[in-house]
Amino acid sequence: MPDPVTGWAEWFAGERAARETAGLQRTLRPRAADEDVVDLAGNDYLGLGGCPRARRAAADAALAWGAGAGASRLVTGTTTLHAELERELAAFTGQEAALVFSTGYQANLAAVSALLDKHSLVVSDAHVHASLIDAARLSRAAIEVVPHNDVDAVRAALATAGGRRAMVLTESIFSVLGDAAPLAELAGVCAAHGALLLVDEAHGLGVAGTGGRGLVHARGLAGHPQVIMTATLSKSLGAMGGAVLGSAALVDHLVNRARPFIFDTGLAPPPAAGALAALRLLRARPELPSGVHRRGAELAARLGVPPSAGAVLSVPMPAPLAALDAQAKALADGVRVGCFRPPSVPDGVSRLRITTRAGIEESRWSHAVDVLAHVVEEHRR
Repeated sequence: MPDPVTGWAEWFAGERAARETAGLQRTLRPRAADEDVVDLAGNDYLGLGGCPRARRAAADAALAWGAGAGASRLVTGTTTLHAELERELAAFTGQEAALVFSTGYQANLAAVSALLDKHSLVVSDAHVHASLIDAARLSRAAIEVVPHNDVDAVRAALATAGGRRAMVLTESIFSVLGDAAPLAELAGVCAAHGALLLVDEAHGLGVAGTGGRGLVHARGLAGHPQVIMTATLSKSLGAMGGAVLGSAALVDHLVNRARPFIFDTGLAPPPAAGALAALRLLRARPELPSGVHRRGAELAARLGVPPSAGAVLSVPMPAPLAALDAQAKALADGVRVGCFRPPSVPDGVSRLRITTRAGIEESRWSHAVDVLAHVVEEHRR
């Protein structure tokens, strides 16, 4: 039997050594508010999180309501800000109702675990986000993982439901490969089998569809009785939080049955106000998403990779250590990009993760494109 004191310490050291050898060790790197780099790693796709109106709204909310919500939403954690944000999110996306959570992760946990149980079936795309994977496990339902964007595989899996409640999990635009899901076909299959289709619009809201209303809206599925939408407020809206959108009956059920909602402190008023201000700016400037796609197409062409359906461009690297070195060399030239490495990538291929943001000055964007073209070319050899 290992020593009760040194056993865990040895295990931690061994785990870290294995990660370092494989190039998979991760480290927190605090950044300063005034750092002079072109940030193509963050998720503020439209630059709304840093705009003066959103900042002022968040600051005013902190002064009016305090730094936090103070309690769960069912106690005193629901403010008029939450109600306004939910109404305007639902109207913007064409849904009947919305329910705001402290994070997008919690929204996904709630939407799945409150609707399914051990007598249910989950059919999950192989590339869905970790929050949906955890949500499926939390629900205790039987889980069938199907190949990425394979409608026939979804149909075959649903055929085995045998009267069980069933739900299909997908993203509108996938975070790693940047490809779009065949939502209309999936909705049709779900309708034919009486199943629900949960679409995570984390990377679609603010980027896809007319004025950034998302791919669910663009495909004519807003308000579809078999479709549930989840979203995050931390990407295109530049704040934090998440939401589940669908029917009023769905929201009522979640308020009463979703443990990640009932037992969690509500989203703090400052990010709620910031997200609301960003949403109103997006509604007033429907041309903003086109800037993301224009820059994404330009960068994809320079790097020789397929363009993304959303804002995140994924550039394959030959190995985790090569991806880390490329990331470090880009930062040395003033450009910060992200880095996908196992286990964060569903296909095991390490990549640079580049956010094609619309809110960066043209001269700084051009500099970033030149730097990345050089770095990627060097590390492909």
